[in-house]
Amino acid sequence: MPNPRNPLRRTLALLAVLPLAAVLAACGSDGGSANASSEGGSGAPAELRLGYFANVTHAAALIGVQEGYIADELGEHTKLTTQVFNAGPDEVEALFAGGIDAAYIGPSPTVNAYGQSGGDALRIIAGAASGGAQLVVRNGINSAADLKGKTLASPQLGNTQDVALRTWLTDQGLKNSVDGGGDVTITPTPNSDIPNLFQSGQLDGAWVPEPTASLLVLERGGHVLVNEKDLWPEGQFVTTHLIVRTDFLEKHPDTVDALLRAHVRSVQFAGQDPEAAKKSVNAALDAAGGKSLSPEVLDRAWSELTVTYDPIASALKQSAENGFTAGTTAKQVDLSGIYDLKPLNGILADQGLQPVSAGGLGEQ
Repeated sequence: MPNPRNPLRRTLALLAVLPLAAVLAACGSDGGSANASSEGGSGAPAELRLGYFANVTHAAALIGVQEGYIADELGEHTKLTTQVFNAGPDEVEALFAGGIDAAYIGPSPTVNAYGQSGGDALRIIAGAASGGAQLVVRNGINSAADLKGKTLASPQLGNTQDVALRTWLTDQGLKNSVDGGGDVTITPTPNSDIPNLFQSGQLDGAWVPEPTASLLVLERGGHVLVNEKDLWPEGQFVTTHLIVRTDFLEKHPDTVDALLRAHVRSVQFAGQDPEAAKKSVNAALDAAGGKSLSPEVLDRAWSELTVTYDPIASALKQSAENGFTAGTTAKQVDLSGIYDLKPLNGILADQGLQPVSAGGLGEQ
């Protein structure tokens, strides 16, 4: 069984090299970028490389891949290549290195990447999910005070759930540190390892996205201590959004439009036919190298989130402040310009749908 502390050491090392990766990206390191930018016969890029997680909170990505929406919209001249990640900081590393062009990712790694690159590396082009994250704990833990001296997990140091956990603990007066220790020890651990470590007693709880939260509740005997949506106005906050490398957006706007059309189709499918959407997500989880979910786990996970193309921009500024407070973001990040929602709103307008807002943090 994996030692839950090993991911912590690996993730600390990763965060240490991220600023260097940002510098390399800003200086025009091409590596994989050159491959993605090579053009097919129509002037479109030969390839679109997309990152996402095998999580229900990435349902829009899973549906878009599984149902063929993305490949269909890209057409015959651009190949879709996908890569599955555990958490956002790993996606950021791949984006900085030119290994992916677009990604479904949470707000905290996005804010970090935007700040580290001086606002140059990426743009948020759509929302993808709201909700779907909980702190699940073992029996006998019924309050924040009961967590003192305990060990909790998050998917990766600096990822969205990690920041949420550290922020909440601090608000409860419980000390924690990105270096380990404090009143509560936080051990960054891959989502796939958390259920078994929880069941074996090596973890006392975890702040995790769906479906891991539902797996802990329904199959590992845990119970919810904090549902993150209870901490946000009207329960709405960004869990996942869709980002793209800025240079890819500038060079290949038609390809980004194609990706967004597929994204809107996926969101509409999830809203209009939930049962079919859940089957699609389950098949995609299996295809992504994960494990398909029982109907009970999938139903619970699905009920905890909303699949949406609205980026819920109003929540992003708070997420950025939380990252700084939690110590996973080195400095306050100026979010001006982080959104470019004009392509999405153009597609929505074509369908007679209401536009979404950038909340004053970019183009819409």
